[in-house]
Amino acid sequence: MDYFKHETAIVDEGAQIGRGTKIWHFCHISAKAIIGENCTLGQNVYVANNVIIGNGVKIQNNVSVYEGVILEDYVFCGPSMVFTNVLTPRSEFPRNTAADYGRILVKRGASIGANATIVTGVTLHEGAFVAAGAVVTKDVPAYAIVAGVPARIIGWMSAYGDRLDFSQSDTVTDSQGHVYQKVGPFEVRRIK
Repeated sequence: MDYFKHETAIVDEGAQIGRGTKIWHFCHISAKAIIGENCTLGQNVYVANNVIIGNGVKIQNNVSVYEGVILEDYVFCGPSMVFTNVLTPRSEFPRNTAADYGRILVKRGASIGANATIVTGVTLHEGAFVAAGAVVTKDVPAYAIVAGVPARIIGWMSAYGDRLDFSQSDTVTDSQGHVYQKVGPFEVRRIK
């Protein structure tokens, strides 16, 4: 075993766990889950079947990653944030097969704040930043900062984590020398 698993964690037979990953107290990893290298799963994280988690992902305490969720490399999931996977859940008429689950795609380097909710069917594009407590009901563009209920764009952030201020120019250089260009009201691109 080339990953760390706390003695209270349960990793079902068949789960694929990458080298250097750390799985902490009271986690449960389902048999058909795939987790990349050098990830950290905090206390009480659940990873369902058919979930794909890339490399370098950090999932803080009390997060359930349900079937239909894909986390690309270097995604950050804050404490107690929520992924949903069924559009119209009902207790009397369960919708609990793979065909019932929507997809959530969280692209490379996106961050989701504590207690945020990501509704099924949404894509968080590269470097997106979701504020704590936000409820995301539609796609979030690359490098956008969203906040509120429902979440709305309130600014822009570089992959490094610097706020990008486009009030003076449509191009901005972050503290690492990377150049970003605002090409429309809902689109920012890293150009260098």
